Amino acid sequence: MSVLFKTLAFSLGLTLLFTLVTYLLPQVKGEAPVEKEVDLGSLTMESFIALGEEIFHNKGTCTLCHQPAPLGRAPDIAGEDMVALANKHLADERYQGDAKNAEEYIRESLLHPGKYVVAGWGKKGSNDTESPMPMVDKPPIQLTPIEVDAVIAWLQAKDGGEVTVALPAAEAAAEVASAVAGDEGRKAPAPAATAEEALTKYACASCHAMDSRDTLVGPSLLDVGLRLSKAQLRQSIVDPNAVVAEGFPPAMPSDFASKMTVSELEMIVNYLAEKKG
Repeated sequence: MSVLFKTLAFSLGLTLLFTLVTYLLPQVKGEAPVEKEVDLGSLTMESFIALGEEIFHNKGTCTLCHQPAPLGRAPDIAGEDMVALANKHLADERYQGDAKNAEEYIRESLLHPGKYVVAGWGKKGSNDTESPMPMVDKPPIQLTPIEVDAVIAWLQAKDGGEVTVALPAAEAAAEVASAVAGDEGRKAPAPAATAEEALTKYACASCHAMDSRDTLVGPSLLDVGLRLSKAQLRQSIVDPNAVVAEGFPPAMPSDFASKMTVSELEMIVNYLAEKKG
């Protein structure tokens, strides 16, 4: 009887412990998306520009790389006059793209970033001939044409430039309604099914080399399993500023883990723990 009581007590304690850990870890809530009526006729250029700013800082994940020095690994375009910068790059003798004006250049830099790589910002060893930036209309970012237009409109407008992007046409009503409704009107992205999907979803390779010892914004993760325990790996994601790798800037967003589900976090931790070179 004593053994049975001890076993039950142990099981109950273990269950409570797992419940507490799950509560403390970041999670994505699973409420049903809220339907939100959007009057297409009320869409203004001002709200379209605001949508572009929201996409730049959130869905577009632009600020993972485009930050002020010394944290950024790409030009700080939020802090630059993008229209003036676009015209400067168009006049660069190294420019071999197809754009003829600032709007076309910004669009090209989003959809075909390899057409022109700003000096000093190319992939390591490429002599600025390859861009580390993904195409924003392809996975994992996958911006729609309207979202790309909204980002361009914001980049043109934020420093007082003329917005040359047109508002979406009426036939795009459904997409506009979904975009303007914001996060409340859209379903959260489906959780990643594998560690590899999670790493792609959160663009980890943008700052960390996965299969080489190259140094990007953060240290290589090729053999991170030899350096850090699972608990340390988990902490580095949940509270990245608690311990910053020597010689590297504190560039990882502090709210990074809050965007992950518990399962995604644990898949990434377990995957990285097995990386031992």
